[in-house]
Amino acid sequence: MKNKRIILALGAFFVLIALAISGCGSSGVPDGAVATVAGNTISKQAFNHWMFVAAKEQASQSPGQPVIVPNDPPKFDKCLTNVRAEIPALKKTADKQLRADCKQLFTSLSSQVMDFLVKAYWYQADAHTMGIKVTDAQVQTALAAAKKGQFSTATQFNSFLSSTGQTLQDVTYRVRVQQIYTKLLAKHPTTVTPAQISAFYQSHLSQFGTPELRNMKIVLTKTQAQAVKAQKALKSGTSWAKVAKQYSIDPTTKNKGGVLMNVSKGQQDAALSAAAFSAAPNKLLGPVKGQFGYYLLEVTKVIPAKTRTLAQSTTLIRQQITSQMQTAAQTAVNAQAKKAWLAKTQCNSLYAMADCKGYKAPPASAGGAAGAAGAAGSAGAAGAAGSAGAAGAAGAAGSAGAAGAAGSAAPGAAAPAGTGTTPAG
Repeated sequence: MKNKRIILALGAFFVLIALAISGCGSSGVPDGAVATVAGNTISKQAFNHWMFVAAKEQASQSPGQPVIVPNDPPKFDKCLTNVRAEIPALKKTADKQLRADCKQLFTSLSSQVMDFLVKAYWYQADAHTMGIKVTDAQVQTALAAAKKGQFSTATQFNSFLSSTGQTLQDVTYRVRVQQIYTKLLAKHPTTVTPAQISAFYQSHLSQFGTPELRNMKIVLTKTQAQAVKAQKALKSGTSWAKVAKQYSIDPTTKNKGGVLMNVSKGQQDAALSAAAFSAAPNKLLGPVKGQFGYYLLEVTKVIPAKTRTLAQSTTLIRQQITSQMQTAAQTAVNAQAKKAWLAKTQCNSLYAMADCKGYKAPPASAGGAAGAAGAAGSAGAAGAAGSAGAAGAAGAAGSAGAAGAAGSAAPGAAAPAGTGTTPAG
């Protein structure tokens, strides 16, 4: 990957690799804004704040490394100054190279930040349309529970805010988005019925037990004549160990008395498996012609199949179905939000990504990164709102820092600086 000196110097790891900035134009986006959603402005002030949070999270992956915030596209003059001041090894690096590095860092962080800035509004706008409300009291209760769960003292919580670059207002907002997202999910079924559990059990029986196993001794010879000689030796009382060592060409069992343990049906040569699983124990069989030669075999033990009952499997099945239903609910919530608001989401071209109207994917050469960005697009805000909402308050900046909440607040709610408050259009 080219142009990664800044990334290497920071010691940060990016899931998203640089992708060409392309897509929708700046039509309809006022100066001082990165996007508008249904007429509501997402300001550069809010964007820059959350880029700082994202950059701190990236730098935290390598403690002691400087925080580089590439939030001045397209020239990145401030980023160049910051890099040279914070990373002495890059002081003499050419401007052109550092601008490319800053651009790479910018695109990897901005796509995540923009995803949440936009989707946080989409969720709230959908909730407003559906009459879903989250009260300040509910938000404060959830915030208090999250703080109590992971911070022993107010000092620890304040230290978390300082280390992540967030304010109490930021964290409170993230919790509000989480509460709204949870209520949107609740519109979709996630309750598992006994009938669903039973149907799943019947159609996945192989998952709830172990198959019949057999222990056996074998001798594999290259020719039928050699198999007959080995057979005569066994019948005359010569031990399997001696016969296997003298006649067998199977490298796995030749020096182990021909022993195969815990063999399941179909695990060995088809001819050997068919003979072994139809044989009575302690009876010498063969020669049996197989893919690799001629087999002599004797089953020494049959270990019966074991199947867990429906009652024994219910807890596991419920967990699996619940997980599937939760994923389906998340997909449905995101699909609904995109259907309702994508056409009303205008982005400044420098900040364009998959949640913007008219977005065009980057050229094929950057397709891999574009795919990653697209995947993060649908999951980023859902992850921050869905799985990190309370965790955001509780300190999960690791996974949600870059996608922390900013953007539009629900009607009547306090929003971070520079964000709209009323779903318009």
